[in-house]
Amino acid sequence: MTRNVIFISESVTEGHPDKICDQISDEIVDYFLTQDPYAFVRAECAVASNILFIATRFAADANIDFSRLARKVIRQIGYLQADFNPQTCSILSNPQVLPLEKRRCFDERSMSDAEIDRIPAQNQVTVFGYACNQCATLMPLPIWSANRLAQRLTELRKTNALAGFLPDGKVQVGVEYARNRPLRIHSVIFELDLVEDAPSSTKHLLRDIQEGVIAPVFQALEIKPDGHTRISLNPNGPYAGGPARHSGLTGRKNAVDTYGEYSRHSGRALSGKDPLRIERIGAYAARHAAKNVVAAGLAETCEVVLSYSPGLSQPVTLLVQTFGSGSRDDDALTDLVGRHFDFRPAGILKSMGLRRMPAANPGGFFRRLAAYGHFGRTEMDLPWESTAKAQELAADVA
Repeated sequence: MTRNVIFISESVTEGHPDKICDQISDEIVDYFLTQDPYAFVRAECAVASNILFIATRFAADANIDFSRLARKVIRQIGYLQADFNPQTCSILSNPQVLPLEKRRCFDERSMSDAEIDRIPAQNQVTVFGYACNQCATLMPLPIWSANRLAQRLTELRKTNALAGFLPDGKVQVGVEYARNRPLRIHSVIFELDLVEDAPSSTKHLLRDIQEGVIAPVFQALEIKPDGHTRISLNPNGPYAGGPARHSGLTGRKNAVDTYGEYSRHSGRALSGKDPLRIERIGAYAARHAAKNVVAAGLAETCEVVLSYSPGLSQPVTLLVQTFGSGSRDDDALTDLVGRHFDFRPAGILKSMGLRRMPAANPGGFFRRLAAYGHFGRTEMDLPWESTAKAQELAADVA
């Protein structure tokens, strides 16, 4: 396409009702895996008004107080208002305890290749991994910058460095593209739930956001907002946020979790599932492969597609697409990726150590991913964000 286009991605803060549910779901996953790395966990939440509902199915050698964990997450997010807070909200839970299955209690760290091959995917899914050279993290610029702006907003709110708004908010970033390359920042729009008796006006708050949020996030980027960038706060009037006004559900912000709709994603929820669930770890493995292809200089843009079928360990489909940007044709790159990456469920667990990440990160591992995106995170040491295999790929091609 030769015409300039504007692409907009939206992120939300951790106080958004959908993200409250994602974080509680992954807090439950973290807690189970910390006690029992072989735990089977499915956790979903719904929130509306002043009621939170938790549905779980699990098999684990662990004890858990779902209500206590949920109230801790709500408190840490910063909901202390009268209409929704951890002290007075009603929490209903429906736990289903399942028997432990021996086939799930395997230690992938000591397994042979033949043993890894005997651990199949448990369900059907097609997942997508994506990477491009629009910024240093090899993420699409609109979603990466929107996530970082939302994250920075929350950091300043929690440290009282920036006052006047509540935990729920949205950030939209529009990027103008010329010949599929970022040209300029078209717009940065904030929708924030403001404190009723905020000491400063919307105009003053926006000025503080420009200085304390926008400037630091874009400081290291080559493309920054300019004099023509549209920057606004609550352009449609007051934004009424939080569970008291909007319902939330686990897994409803897939675009925020992945690539901001710039690339395809499976549509399956990432949060609330233990690391044996293939739609979660398959998405991580696909991102890992795509990022290393771009990091190796073999393509400017790369999408890795994996399709799994129940009962089989290897994906039935492995497809690498570079949309005309590859230094080799897509078939050759597909073969290359197949030689260097293990996409079998137990192989992913072994290479990334995902079952033991919560125990190794007492501050939370999967819960931290449940807000501000699962990809492109530089403040976390995520195995699927490593580019250690890029040199191998480049050497193989050479």
